[in-house]
Parts: sequence; C-alpha cells; structure tokens
Amino acid sequence: MKKEIIAGIDLGTTKVCAVIAEREEGKQFFNVLGFGIAPSEGLHKGLVANIGKTAEAIKEAMSVASNRAGLTITSVNVGVAGEHITSIRHRNYVTISSDEKEITKKDLERLEADVRTIRIPSDRQILHIIPEEFSVDHQPGIENPIGMSGSRLEASNHVVLASIPAIQNIKKSVERAGLKVKDYILQPIASSTSVLEESEKDLGVVLLDIGGGTTDIAIYHKKAIKHTKVIGIAGNQVTNDIRESLGVVTEEAEKLKKEYGYAIETAIIKDEDILIKGVGARGNTKIPISLLTQIISLRMRELFTLIDNELRSAGYKNKIKAGIVLTGGGSL
Repeated sequence: MKKEIIAGIDLGTTKVCAVIAEREEGKQFFNVLGFGIAPSEGLHKGLVANIGKTAEAIKEAMSVASNRAGLTITSVNVGVAGEHITSIRHRNYVTISSDEKEITKKDLERLEADVRTIRIPSDRQILHIIPEEFSVDHQPGIENPIGMSGSRLEASNHVVLASIPAIQNIKKSVERAGLKVKDYILQPIASSTSVLEESEKDLGVVLLDIGGGTTDIAIYHKKAIKHTKVIGIAGNQVTNDIRESLGVVTEEAEKLKKEYGYAIETAIIKDEDILIKGVGARGNTKIPISLLTQIISLRMRELFTLIDNELRSAGYKNKIKAGIVLTGGGSL
C-alpha cells in the first residue's frame, strides 16, 4: 500500500511545534509518527521578528519529530497567523461549455483561477480560496456540484489574504532550517480541522484559539467557514500585565498566571494569599488571588469584547447555535 508522509509546523509566539504523520491510501485519518516542540523566541504576535532564532526553533522541533518518526523530512506545511490576516467574500461564476453540460473538476479549477484575478492590495497575497457554497443555474445551497448538469456555475468564496513580507519571512526561516515550504495554511483553519465536529460546523460555531501572541477566530455556519480574524491579544499580554502591575520578572509572572490565575473573580474557589518574590533588595510580599484575578480579568474582558464586536460586525452573533470551542495554551 502506498503511504503518504506529511509534516506540519505550527509557528507559535511561545513555542514551535512540528508533527510528522502518515496516511494510508484511501483513508481519511492520519497516524502520527513523531512530534517535536521547541521554545520560540523569534516571533512576536504571530509574526517572524528574528529569522535566525525562528529557523533554530524550527530545526530543533523538526529534528526531535524526525528522530521519533525515524524519517528525514524535506518539505513541510506551515501554519500562518498574525494580525496581517484579512478575509473578503467574493462571488463569481463560469459558464459550462461542454456538450453534456456536466460540471467537472476542471470547472471548479476555472472558478478558482477566476478568483485569483481579483484586485487586491499590492502588499497582499491570496492564502486560501474556500468555496462556501455553489449554485447551479441559480439554484443555491449546493455543497458539491461535480457531476451535476447546468450551464452556469456560481460560487460564494471566502478569500483569505496575507501580507507578502510576513509570508516571505516565514519562507526564509523555514529554508534556513534546511526545509522547503510545501503549503501555507491559516492557523485557525488548521486548528478547526482538528478540534471541531461536522455537526458543530453545521449548526454554527466559533473556534477561539488563544495562544501566546495571538487569538485566532474562525466562524463556521452551515458547514462552511464564514469569517476568520486574528487578534493581537493573548496569553503573553496577560503575563505582561501581571509583570507590570506586581513588579515581578516575566518568569515569575508566567508562573503566577499558570498556577493561580483565574479569568474572572466569580471562578475563584478559595481566595488565599500568594507569595510574590521580591526583586533585588525588595522583600517578598503577599497578595490575595483576587487581586491577581482582577489583573487577568481586565485583559480577558478586553479580548472577549473585541471577539464580541467581531461576531457582531460579521453578522454571526445570533447564528452561533453550537457555542464557542476554546483551544490553545492561553485558553487554560
């Protein structure tokens, strides 16, 4: 049996993750052969800020994954995030010219090629063209038109745009790590493939991937992706707020957040005092968990207000019947 080997890299602000998997011919699922994680210092809010450090982290994560899988990998699929990501909706159509008027894969390729000719800002490139739904001869709501008969095929597309310099910096980092980029995948789409169920996507669901530097949003409704957005507020900002408010070093702030942090005061089980290590000549102090929670909840409230505004402006606030699915380290 032919086996397809595939590798993926998740470029995070706090860590770089690599995974190697195989898929047997004709099967849908993958078997994970190996994975690797390396601390990331070369990214800021999902963007490459230092190519050398990012390349080192990619190399380290991939080397661990390769050793575990017992394979050498040459090309990888890379996740893309960052506030530079924008999306637009675009409708287009093609006429079916074959004698039988039967819609084939070639017609879908013509539709996609047509979308690639739309005018976009010169510093942007198309990352994904995802058809939300098709209509054949003005009959809407068609998921897969292949094999149907008609003379006009129309599609409503979700087009994801990314900044060209941001993509080029990812490419340089991957190549410096000795690998080739096979494909770029929008991070929230990759996450939703792994954590959302088809029934949730059908009913209407919001995926929130709260990482270190960014929060990725993906809205699904009627099995199609309807909206994507990346917000530059996540776990690192919370750590920074604790550091600034309490006057502690970053490592200590991160530890306090992970060990004692709550997103909202009503969630506190037992409000007790926690020890804050003094810096330099300053002695140790004690603060109640409720004070730490107040610091965290201000930033979380800001994040969820932005998410709420995004849902409202996209027009999907009332269509989210399956609720919100949280993932990512910051969601803890």
